Amino acid sequence: MLFATADEVWQRPEILEQEMFGPATLVVGYPPGADLPALARLLEGQLTATVQADPDEDVAELLTELQERAGRLLWNGWPTGVTVTYAQNHGGPYPATTATTTSVGTAAIGRFMRPVAYDSFPPSQLPEPLRDDNPWGIRRRVDGVWESETENEDNP
Repeated sequence: MLFATADEVWQRPEILEQEMFGPATLVVGYPPGADLPALARLLEGQLTATVQADPDEDVAELLTELQERAGRLLWNGWPTGVTVTYAQNHGGPYPATTATTTSVGTAAIGRFMRPVAYDSFPPSQLPEPLRDDNPWGIRRRVDGVWESETENEDNP
């Protein structure tokens, strides 16, 4: 856990750009009346942003800034672990993620895929899921058209 004061961040905003992996937190201390929305504008894209506040505090302007900079906002909590599920949302604006991938959830799988094209291969040399008989029975697009799931019912 790293600690900084609001004044330190104003003097050296690059503190906010330090990349960290794993369970890392930067806590910024600030005096009463500090312009937190202006401080938040110094942030680049983040995966999460947490607001520790009383329910009656007016943090609407701060939340407006944070929602532009983080893919997941937390109220008086701590980010949980992540999983590859449709319900997991843990992305944010660049540089936290890109337009096509995120760090977790089902969209994260795309980060680990590398497309390969097989041009003019004989069927016997193709990976099984790419063969015309589709022995794996996977749902796939052929010439831009999805094959129906029933076409391959007799395949294992």
